[in-house]
Amino acid sequence: MASFVDRAVIRLKAGDGGNGCVSFHREKFVLNGGPDGGDGGKGGNIVLIADHNLHTLMDFRYKPKYQAENGAAGMSLNRSGKSGENLVIKVPAGTLVREKESGNIVADLYEHGKERVLLNGGRGGHGNAKFATPTRQAPNFAKPGIKTIWHEFVLELRTIADVGLVGFPNAGKSSLLARITAARPKIASYPFTTLTPNLGIVQHKGQSFAMADIPGLIEKASEGAGLGFAFLRHVDRTRLLLHVVDASGQEGRDPVDDFNTVNDELRRYGQLDARAQVVVANKIDLPDSALHLDSLREAAGGRPFYAVSAATGEGIPDLLDGVLALLDTLPPSQPMAEEVFFEEERLRGWEAVKKEEGLFVVTGGSMDSLIDAVNFGDYESMNWFHKTLRASGVIERLRELGAQEGDTVRLGEIGVEFDLVD
Repeated sequence: MASFVDRAVIRLKAGDGGNGCVSFHREKFVLNGGPDGGDGGKGGNIVLIADHNLHTLMDFRYKPKYQAENGAAGMSLNRSGKSGENLVIKVPAGTLVREKESGNIVADLYEHGKERVLLNGGRGGHGNAKFATPTRQAPNFAKPGIKTIWHEFVLELRTIADVGLVGFPNAGKSSLLARITAARPKIASYPFTTLTPNLGIVQHKGQSFAMADIPGLIEKASEGAGLGFAFLRHVDRTRLLLHVVDASGQEGRDPVDDFNTVNDELRRYGQLDARAQVVVANKIDLPDSALHLDSLREAAGGRPFYAVSAATGEGIPDLLDGVLALLDTLPPSQPMAEEVFFEEERLRGWEAVKKEEGLFVVTGGSMDSLIDAVNFGDYESMNWFHKTLRASGVIERLRELGAQEGDTVRLGEIGVEFDLVD
């Protein structure tokens, strides 16, 4: 069985746009054919889709890098390049996607079939046919496609379940799950037997709901103690919490203290103690359990309270009746709020104009793209180059910094230098 992994960091890159083509029509008996260079194809998108057949993010630990197909370059005879294929990546239903640098949630794939275009492929560049005008009939330049960049994202798997079992280690959560569902979690008499959330489907009186056994919480779980910090996130999706308490106190712990400790951690993690909650006093088949039931019922503070034995089945039917009735009154779980992610924003313009060691330096993704588009040996291409700089505001910014005609300007990471002229 594959190891359970509920968090992974991946690097993604959409496809680059294809370059435009510089071409002139060539045909027998036709002299000086016009420009017929086609546009480059669009780069492929990165698409994430939720699949309920997947249950772990383990695959992303072994393969953390993904890149979509680049668009093809344009061709002669006004033929556009082929667009790159989209790269579709399947993730388990319930996966939350964060942009690593900002921590913002950019996608919540909370149900099977949910699809999200996470990164858009770069636009294809125009061929030289697009630059033909009545006064520029033979443009000897074309635009390159937009080049995309790598981005890092954090995938977080959050279990999709209507009901979540929470409680101290050894409270009997796994035994309860095994009693009322077909799930077969590992069960033993020592703490932290359950290392991963287990999911089962409860069938009762013709109705069904999903139940998840969340690994045991201890004091300071919300700060990373025990397994709590890693798995408290799985409680976020649940509509109802079944708070299981060992009513027997057989391990020398006070059941009421256990109950209060777990609720304190739920509150510290994100006010989860306010989530609809049913208190389940388990192990009533064991000696001394009756001594704690009244104090536990009082500590429950008016929450629905059931005394059961996962070992013998005592009290289970009444518990399930109560859970079904309560679920009917609760709203469905909602997806997390998402932030819009602009993956190409910094490629659309110049980032900075500054003076360094006697020359002016202009940086930014659009400057590198502009340099790629220019044929510096062609007069018309150079005219287009200067008009583009002026339209983008670079010339105005250079003047504000004191640049004079004849001063040297360096563009982009490539480091192309030219003398400023009006």
